[in-house]
Amino acid sequence: MNTLAHTPSPPTHQSSNGRSVFLLVRLFHSCLVLLKGSWLLPLFLLAAPALMPNAWAQAYPARSITLVCPFAPGGSADIMARLIAQKLGEGLNVPVVVENRPGAGGMVGANFVAKAKPDGYTLLQITGAYPAASALASAPQFDAVKDMTMVSMVTSYPFIINVPPNAPFQTFTEFLAYAKANPGKLNYSSSGIGSIGHLSAELMNALGNIETVHIPTKGGTTALSELLAGRVDFMFEAPTLSLSYIKSGKLKALASTGKERYKPMQDLPAVAETLAGYETISFIGVGAPAGTPDAIVQQLNNEIRKFVAQADTAKRLTELGGEPQTSSPDEMNRFVANEFRKWRQVINQRKIERQ
Repeated sequence: MNTLAHTPSPPTHQSSNGRSVFLLVRLFHSCLVLLKGSWLLPLFLLAAPALMPNAWAQAYPARSITLVCPFAPGGSADIMARLIAQKLGEGLNVPVVVENRPGAGGMVGANFVAKAKPDGYTLLQITGAYPAASALASAPQFDAVKDMTMVSMVTSYPFIINVPPNAPFQTFTEFLAYAKANPGKLNYSSSGIGSIGHLSAELMNALGNIETVHIPTKGGTTALSELLAGRVDFMFEAPTLSLSYIKSGKLKALASTGKERYKPMQDLPAVAETLAGYETISFIGVGAPAGTPDAIVQQLNNEIRKFVAQADTAKRLTELGGEPQTSSPDEMNRFVANEFRKWRQVINQRKIERQ
């Protein structure tokens, strides 16, 4: 499913990008003519991209950009992807198209982008599921750390442990006591095996010394629907989708999964207050195929920083349950690599079968 997030007005004069391309080509051609037959020509050809990084960056983008959302339309990731596409398109003055490529916990879309041409025209919406699903892959088709270049974070948020309002426990402490007294009785839904909701629950099982039963679904809003219908006992869900149900009384929140209390719900305890060392956060960011020129990565990073700093964007991210947050490419690369190692450890400890 493709959605045109931003369509600029038809140009009425030669764009600055077009002029940059024209001048760059003329400069390059002039140098070739001057150096023809010279032993310096091979050295110039090798050094040209490094000598003129700003010129190359100014020539980008010259056409529309595809932002791959690795999940189905309608979910929290899809909502965020469309916001990013709209704002990025406005800043770069080109259309940014959201393309949904769901499957395998987000790995179908991620694999597509990892193998795309590294020219800045195919980007990936990176979520907390990316390192989780990558760690679960039994035969990965790409290296999640080496084959993807992170551009920037956009927002981060904890998960909320939600239960039906008529659950036999009203606090997280009561929930743990019930689970310990009734091993294997409580079940929970998630968007699939290896999803961050699944692994977050398994981390809780390990640290809390409890056993709960996983009921995977096909993703999207299906897992949440199972909880709302009372067919499962609890669920780890992003605030993006669960806050409205908590406010309406259709769900009850027991705890948040960040290291500290969730700012919009300061009365809600963090899991870490009971289970020392527990921390699970999800995030939304943007990545590009490894090998994408540094100048392009930095240009995209700059644009993301600009629109996240805008008051209307920050307000919308907060409304969706997240906290506006940007990063340098290096910072996000390190964070994702650390998350990958954490989830691989949980998978090994809980003996979760790799997919």
